[in-house]
Amino acid sequence: MDIAALITWVITALGGFYMLGTWLARGGARGGSHLPVPVIFGHFALAAIGLVVWIVYLFADKDALAWTAFILLVPVALLGFVMLARWLPVHRARATAPADAEQTAPAERHFPVAVVGAHGLFAVVTVVLVLLSALGIGDS
Repeated sequence: MDIAALITWVITALGGFYMLGTWLARGGARGGSHLPVPVIFGHFALAAIGLVVWIVYLFADKDALAWTAFILLVPVALLGFVMLARWLPVHRARATAPADAEQTAPAERHFPVAVVGAHGLFAVVTVVLVLLSALGIGDS
């Protein structure tokens, strides 16, 4: 279960890196976004720190590290839900926007729905797997 959590966490991170790169390339950090910069970078930083803690846990096998990784995932998930809630209206506006509106569109409008959905799905699976591992469920 520990390795499965690592795999899902890395897949989640890859989707997150893609969206972060898109957001930065489209001017999100320069004010061209409905997503607050501190929320984006807080989500990224806490998730990255949690992943490092999880990797250390895999080598050290200390329960406190598993719980620390899980506790770090709680605000990561909350920030993710905040970003999703702010992204949904932007995504919905894409369908009604004129074609020339792409130049002034918020950076997050360019996130592919499949990437957003996969990122969220793998994130939920990661949180569940990390919690189960921290509880000792599924240990061999």
